[in-house]
Amino acid sequence: MEYIQQLIDFILHIDVHLVELTTAYGMWVYAILFIIVFCETGLVVTPFLPGDSLLFAVGSLAALGAMDVTTSIVLLIAAAFLGDTVNYWVGHYLGPKVFHEGGVRFLNREYLERTHRFYEKHGGKTIVIARFIPIIRTFAPFVAGIGRMTYSRFMLYNLGGGILWVLLFVLGGYFFGNLPFIRNNFSLVIIALVIIPGLPAAVEFGRHILARIRKGRSAKNG
Repeated sequence: MEYIQQLIDFILHIDVHLVELTTAYGMWVYAILFIIVFCETGLVVTPFLPGDSLLFAVGSLAALGAMDVTTSIVLLIAAAFLGDTVNYWVGHYLGPKVFHEGGVRFLNREYLERTHRFYEKHGGKTIVIARFIPIIRTFAPFVAGIGRMTYSRFMLYNLGGGILWVLLFVLGGYFFGNLPFIRNNFSLVIIALVIIPGLPAAVEFGRHILARIRKGRSAKNG
């Protein structure tokens, strides 16, 4: 419980903690940021790490001269790209071995083939959009690997999505993060950055649940 509280505090006051990290570790803060973004995008078990809020805070500090904006952008793009790449290959090699025919009922060979076809048709768009949705961006490359999405296709959209994601949030923080209103309400801005990108996914999930409920009722009445 204490760990969760510390994580929430780090996310909500990420600008303050970044200043502390910069003061304590100097140039090593870039390596710390690289590791955080790499783990958030590359490891299926760490989707709770800050993503959008971290990039925005980095841009805000860069505008104050505490960090170099160009170095930050280059390293964070590299971290995002490599993270998704590792995630893809973990799914690619691990998925077929774990979710084999007769294994997990809804993750069998037929599921893998359907997922592959889906990503071949819509995968590029899915990978780019997922970059802007917390939690989902951690699982999208893993599922792409499981579904055997063609790597050359995945790599193209992975790179494009990573560049767009980092530029949007870092430069957003760089140009707007230190405006008086945003600076005075930074915690609220961070909450918005965490919640708002996930709203479309939450709505879609809600529709899916409602559809299943209606289907179940129809089958029962029939």
